[in-house]
Amino acid sequence: MLSKTIFSGAATAAFAVSALSAQAAIDESITAPASEAIVHPEQWPEVAFPTVLTEEGEAHVQALLAQMTLEQKVGQIIQADIASVTPEEVREYRLGSVLNGGNSGPGGDDLAPAEEWLALADAFYAASMDTAPGEPAIPIVWGTDAVHGHSNIVGATIFPHNVGLGAARDPDLIERIGQVTAVEIRVTGQEWTFAPTVAVPQDYRWGRAYEGYSSDPALVASYVGSMIRGLQGPPSTKPILSGPHVAASTKHFLADGATTDGKDQGDAAISEIELRLIHGAPYLPAMENGVATVMTSFSSWNGVKLSGHRGLVTDVLKERMNFGGLVVTDWNAHGQVAGCSNASCPKAVDAGIDMFMAPDSWRSLYNSTLAEARDGTISMARLDDAVARVLRLKQRLGLFEAGKPSARALSGKYELLGADEHRAVAREAVRKSLVMLKNNGVLPAKPDGHILVAGDGADDIARQSGGWTLSWQGTGMDNSQFPGATSLWRGIEQAVEASGGSAELAPNGEYEQRPDVAIVVFGETPYAEFQGDIASLQLRPELRRPIETMRRLKAEGIPTVAVMITGRPLYVNEALNSADAFVVAWLPGSEGAGVADMLLAGVDGEPAFEFQGRLPTAWPATAQHGGPTLFPFGYGLRYAEGARAWTTLAEDNGVDDDGSGGGVFFDKGVPASSWSLTVARADGSDSLRVTTVPATALSGRARISATDHDVQEGARSFAIDAHPAGAAVELGTHDAVDLSRETNGDVLLLTTVRLDAPLAAPLRMSVLCEGASCGADVPIAEFGALPVGQWQTVGVLLKCFRAAGADMTRITAPFRLTTSDAAQFSLARIALGSLSEADVIAQCPTE
Repeated sequence: MLSKTIFSGAATAAFAVSALSAQAAIDESITAPASEAIVHPEQWPEVAFPTVLTEEGEAHVQALLAQMTLEQKVGQIIQADIASVTPEEVREYRLGSVLNGGNSGPGGDDLAPAEEWLALADAFYAASMDTAPGEPAIPIVWGTDAVHGHSNIVGATIFPHNVGLGAARDPDLIERIGQVTAVEIRVTGQEWTFAPTVAVPQDYRWGRAYEGYSSDPALVASYVGSMIRGLQGPPSTKPILSGPHVAASTKHFLADGATTDGKDQGDAAISEIELRLIHGAPYLPAMENGVATVMTSFSSWNGVKLSGHRGLVTDVLKERMNFGGLVVTDWNAHGQVAGCSNASCPKAVDAGIDMFMAPDSWRSLYNSTLAEARDGTISMARLDDAVARVLRLKQRLGLFEAGKPSARALSGKYELLGADEHRAVAREAVRKSLVMLKNNGVLPAKPDGHILVAGDGADDIARQSGGWTLSWQGTGMDNSQFPGATSLWRGIEQAVEASGGSAELAPNGEYEQRPDVAIVVFGETPYAEFQGDIASLQLRPELRRPIETMRRLKAEGIPTVAVMITGRPLYVNEALNSADAFVVAWLPGSEGAGVADMLLAGVDGEPAFEFQGRLPTAWPATAQHGGPTLFPFGYGLRYAEGARAWTTLAEDNGVDDDGSGGGVFFDKGVPASSWSLTVARADGSDSLRVTTVPATALSGRARISATDHDVQEGARSFAIDAHPAGAAVELGTHDAVDLSRETNGDVLLLTTVRLDAPLAAPLRMSVLCEGASCGADVPIAEFGALPVGQWQTVGVLLKCFRAAGADMTRITAPFRLTTSDAAQFSLARIALGSLSEADVIAQCPTE
């Protein structure tokens, strides 16, 4: 029947509901082998994609296409990152688009003021319109990751991440959030946001799970149209920029939330019926509401990368679902397609990709794509179709008539960034997204008493905002970089003082005045993409310390409320048992006062607001993925229900690991599990595995001891004498690790180091590979320039090692520091991280 039905309006919602009710059919299909990536388009629903261009608009597109040179056409289908391209290069290569990645800002400054963003938008626009005689002028389009508000801009309104919005169950609110986000984007001159994410996460170990509204396809589908209408306006032939709107992009097509083992950029080894009914459901309302663009996933379906899957991109999305917009890849995702590289991928164009997101590889990709178009590897018909779709996006936006960004409506109205009315919508979203899992009667708390606010997450706006906030990972910021925002602590303090009470902030719970109630804020720290992948559904050990604070406060007879900041449901039975009330705040964003609204009573002693948040996915009883459920999908307590009796939960996480996770190789002076710290000659001989300190190696010319960093003996010191054979300090493992996705994602190897004496010669850093030479060392001159006696975090981009010849898919030692001279230094931590976490970023050879 699906093959004969064209969906529109309410029929999409009906299909989404049927997706949920079709679990029996899905389960039956899973028993069959899911090893084939062959798609059957006739089994997918047809959708009525709306008319969004007038006949005159389409005629303009075709006229432009007829005038363009081959060089212009190739340039139009390539998108470069603003950190890797200049306006002059946009002019030279006729590039069609730019984007700002998670760690990109004007002049290399993530925290650049809004004025500089708008000025750069003008510069790119001017470059794109400066053409050679006889060539048509085609304005550039700028895409940005405004995924929970215009979250790259200092001072903008930051909304709860999608997992929290899924808990709110409010499509009208979603549309208003889209409207506010579009207005704030327009202030700084961008026209296109890579949102909304319409993933349907099935494994919350996945580091991007918080970007999905829910694990339920019907709930996700019910939100998609609302967000698209909020961002773009309703489908219309009027230019998008004629209203307070921007182009939207649904992502990531398809089934990024179904990757095996919860690994980002992994494989969705599922049947086609599951792919269609669960992960395809949100794309029906996206098509009906005329979404301007679709971004393909890094992921694979049954072993075939989506950016190279013609069956899904062309046969299903473009032809069966009648998608009339533009298909763009994710960040260098084309390089993961079989037979491709970042520098060349005709297979992606043939599959139906219309624009390459080639942030730092754009120049080599331009040259290869131009050559492939000239020799027929890429057909002219397919290239013209891709270019026409780029031009249609620009025509639909109204870019040809809009003028430079600073001359457009809303541009430069900086008072709209974080405007009071915008923050009011975000605060409402916080209130509606909170989910109460436990309450023995302590909530709502009386605000006229003395309230203690404890926990390491209480006064940290970056932490409550999560990833994709001012930087890719959302790390490296303090509250001063969020003007106008309110931390959870500050929101509680303001509300309590307004009611005549008093509040005290003590992160460790050591209060000065005995409180009437304690609120302990704890949970996850920020992360994005694969850096958020976890092995089991639990907090890292250091993030569980506030639970001890809860236990101590409860033992002292102080009523205790736990507030959890998190991007996903996790095993936290100890906290649930220890606290008298437990509220999930998700990642609430910039308006922490919305939490106080829900926890504190009004002037009459009654709740000021009723809880309406319900779990967007099941809450686990253990840390095991696929294990037993503690609270089902849709669970959430209400004040109207009164106090509820609590049965003490078992405190067995059900897994072997402690939640430490990957990406950290050495911390507090100790190697992570399965990693070894060794000292050897530079050629690898005469090796000593360091297990205890003090220790000596290399016949006494290398001495290792403990030193303090953050905690007692939280680092290791190395005193090495000069010797012709040199010396190496190395972290290694027997089982090689694949760091290719981290390398592609501009991840750094971060080393927290202290020079204990001036260096006679720079240290050199390298990695080791399994069964292969790893190429040249990377000179780390910055080590030599560090101040003696001060701890610094030095970052080296993993792509430095790739450029030096390392096979990043088979790394056995991600850290190897060598010296041929005398050296004295200390190491506290070695881990993967982002640009914002580094004090110093070492220079490396360019690729």
